[in-house]
Amino acid sequence: MDKPHEKLSNVPPLPGVYLFKNPREKVIYVGKARSLRNRLRSYFHKSISGDLRKAALVEEAADFSFVITQNEIEALALESNFIKQYRPKYNVILKDDKNYPYLKITTTQQWPGIEVVRRFDHEGDIYIGPYISSRGMRESLDFIRKYFHVRTCRYKIENLKRPCVEYQIGHCVAPCVGLISKEEYMTAVNDMISFLRGNNHELLSTLTQAMAAHADALEFEKAALLRDKIAAIRQTWETQKVIDPGLADADVIGFYSAGGEGMFNVFFIRNGVLTAVKDFHIKDLKGLTYKQLLYTFIEQFYNKDIIPPDRIIVAQKPAQPATLRSWLKKRKGSPVEISIPDDKGFDILTMANETAKRNLLLKRGTPDNAIMEELAKRLNLTIPPTDIGAFDVSTISGSESAGAFIRWRDGRFAKDSYRRLKIKTVTGVDDYSMMAEIFQRVAKNLGDELPHFIVIDGGKGQLESALGALRQLQTEGLFVDAPPVVISIAKNPDRVFIPGALRGINLEDGSQSSLFLKRIRDEVHRFAITYHRHLRDQRMKRSPLENIKGISKKRRLELLRHFDSIEAIRAAKPEEIASLNGFNAKLAETILKELQIP
Repeated sequence: MDKPHEKLSNVPPLPGVYLFKNPREKVIYVGKARSLRNRLRSYFHKSISGDLRKAALVEEAADFSFVITQNEIEALALESNFIKQYRPKYNVILKDDKNYPYLKITTTQQWPGIEVVRRFDHEGDIYIGPYISSRGMRESLDFIRKYFHVRTCRYKIENLKRPCVEYQIGHCVAPCVGLISKEEYMTAVNDMISFLRGNNHELLSTLTQAMAAHADALEFEKAALLRDKIAAIRQTWETQKVIDPGLADADVIGFYSAGGEGMFNVFFIRNGVLTAVKDFHIKDLKGLTYKQLLYTFIEQFYNKDIIPPDRIIVAQKPAQPATLRSWLKKRKGSPVEISIPDDKGFDILTMANETAKRNLLLKRGTPDNAIMEELAKRLNLTIPPTDIGAFDVSTISGSESAGAFIRWRDGRFAKDSYRRLKIKTVTGVDDYSMMAEIFQRVAKNLGDELPHFIVIDGGKGQLESALGALRQLQTEGLFVDAPPVVISIAKNPDRVFIPGALRGINLEDGSQSSLFLKRIRDEVHRFAITYHRHLRDQRMKRSPLENIKGISKKRRLELLRHFDSIEAIRAAKPEEIASLNGFNAKLAETILKELQIP
């Protein structure tokens, strides 16, 4: 086999992607070039000795290959896909490679509905998101069911002859069977879109006029429904952190590096409202400049199934900005600006940079005394905490309920101290009793090793459950002399509740202590829901549906996703099952017959 530099004469001066491989044929680096010949020659030039990263790459490489593309934009897309596929050691890799959920409004259908998706197309439907927190997405969907009554089912509605359970519980107006006019239904759909896009001034004005019209027509029941909807929208609106309407849709990318590691922090702004914040830790910067790292981050992050915003705000332009803009435009379907902030974006970029710095220091185990002192002052603690525990429970309809405990100690998450628990003593949906159970079990197990500062994921009810469990332990002689401080953190709005305090402490102020507490809460929630999903997956693997002829894994998952449990499937009507994608009347009858209890 020729040595790599001996193959250079065969490389054309065309755009494309090149791959370096080690002696075991494993891809160790992927790059792209406007001219493959010039770029590859640069790796074997004498001047490379001054670039330790490139020198190490060439030293390890035993061979290279290349793929010719039509242009540099096509090369960028192919490079990103190869990096995702091979995860080469000399490329900077984002550990977070999941696709975030969107709410999709199917406006291309006769009776538009709303559904959760993780992939998008450009066929005319409307997408709202991304939702970095799936919890926030579910809460938005619950709000829509309660106040807008737009259909959320995935039935083939043209086959339905009577409304489903969503209509019976007041979550849908049953357009499938003609219980609402097309005009009225589309008004509800458009109001929902305005709400999700944050156009609340216009929406509230429209709803207020409609409420007055119903009242003038003596239709007081309809007026009361609109009054309740207006109040709920106002309350939700007040919890949103408005950055600047002038920013419209933008992602603000902050960055900080230290000790060969880096942290990107993205503020997601939609319609001028801060909708989410997300960290991306880079363990090894590989000696790259900020501009090179930013290019790599934008390439890998937006190569996922995520819709780029109108504007990406950064501290400096990335390497090859024109190529990135052209590629982003192709993915979005409209222009995407990559810009250094003006007055409107400067403050939010500074905040994103500072958040990246604080979170990297926490990740590296570098305690930030200022944050802890600020936290102690806000919560009236005698000393700043250095050892923090947190609890959360996760359940759906009381099924496969799970609990979790995580620990933050000496400036970092102590993952060797994490605990995950199956709920043993509680049946049905009872979050409070579940919280009491896991608190007691973990506290008994840890004894004197229980952290002196405890965070509960939840509101006043969950806090009181944990305190009740603590009081029970004290009657048994535990934690009498030095009981832990217990607080809870609620969501929407994010608030801290302290025992005995009448009102919660606002966590929507953007302060570092608020961001720190929310990070603790989010980590325990992540750990709890991950275990809960694992238990549900195990349950699905044991499903009696596996024994029914004609029920593939895809159909089994569709049934369980829609009905959630075998009991709910047994109670379903044949036409409900037949209306799901991939099902028919004969298969529905077979399923119900096989699931009959002997």
